[in-house]
Amino acid sequence: MKRCKMREAAVLLTPCVVLSLLLSFSLAARQGQDIRCGACRALVDEMEWAISQVDPKKMIQTGSYRINPDGSQSIREVPLARSEGNLLELMEIVCESMADYGERTDSSTNRKSYIRIKSRRGEAMDLSEATLDSRVTGSLKFACETIVEQHEDEVIEYFAHETDYVKDKLCSKRTDLCDHALEIHHDEL
Repeated sequence: MKRCKMREAAVLLTPCVVLSLLLSFSLAARQGQDIRCGACRALVDEMEWAISQVDPKKMIQTGSYRINPDGSQSIREVPLARSEGNLLELMEIVCESMADYGERTDSSTNRKSYIRIKSRRGEAMDLSEATLDSRVTGSLKFACETIVEQHEDEVIEYFAHETDYVKDKLCSKRTDLCDHALEIHHDEL
């Protein structure tokens, strides 16, 4: 008899438990998406800043040093800042800068975004809208490293050739890491 009552109680609680689990999974999935999107957008900002720090006049020769049958060589000069070698070096260290980001919550949508909270040049920054949490920076760094590992070719392709709206092109259209990012202003993270 006890067994039957327990079964009835479990059946009555099941819709509540299922709804609760679905809501928690939905929230966790959205938070995961916010972290991945934020990491991608921060990655783009950090890569663009690092590229801008390289002297645009510096060039590097790329191509093959073999001599073609017609006597020519397939060598061309490209800006060092956007060379594959430089981009690979930047990608190895870019995720370390995720420690310089804090989390901000949009009060109207309850979506999380990530903003730089440490200045690159030592200027004072307004930190009133962001919270700094080692858990958040650790999650951002992990997400950044995952993006670099899984989308290395796309990152190199976009930074070697694209200069306009790389955040939208890479994070939203190419990798689908930011399905909601088309609603975000270009300067926002």
